[in-house]
Amino acid sequence: MTLTVSRSLPYEDLSLTSVVDLVIRAQDGDRSAQEQLYCRFQQHVLSIAYKRLGNWDEAQELSQDVFIQAFRRLSQLQVPEAFGGWLRQIVHRMAINRVTRRPKPMSMDHEILEATVTCHSDPLDAVLSGEQKLQVHQGLNRLGDLDRKTLVAFYLDGQSLNQMSDSFEAPIGTIKRRLHVARKRLAKECELMQAI
Repeated sequence: MTLTVSRSLPYEDLSLTSVVDLVIRAQDGDRSAQEQLYCRFQQHVLSIAYKRLGNWDEAQELSQDVFIQAFRRLSQLQVPEAFGGWLRQIVHRMAINRVTRRPKPMSMDHEILEATVTCHSDPLDAVLSGEQKLQVHQGLNRLGDLDRKTLVAFYLDGQSLNQMSDSFEAPIGTIKRRLHVARKRLAKECELMQAI
């Protein structure tokens, strides 16, 4: 829920109204008084939130949450003169709650992360993946010898462009062009097989 503020307040100039009057009117449900309180205290609340959280985006989000909470509980404020201090307490309390509930950053060894990653797939994914592999291999078999060798060397054997340049005795630019052309031809072959 976001708080929207209307900058133009009809029929009266609330900038001359005291905070106490605004709080009393807001407690009675006056939306324009709530808007004026928001305008007067928004920068102060945002400043406290930023000092506590150290993150601008989180501070802006917390600032919105503070005002929503404050206006919901405004009827509980018994001394309207204490509105500023009461609002500061809400900011501090909500910032502390946010910091303590924020997940702590964890560092993990890359090997441990690799070992714990699991891939969840359903049987349909396995069938589709198998069919796609079959189509690719059939498409590779339909390609010319040079196209097939180029794609196999790069994608299946994992050779770098430099290694391919040495083994094919061709410049790297030529290898790149061959890969590009061979990929297009393989895609066309796979499309033709899907159409059948």
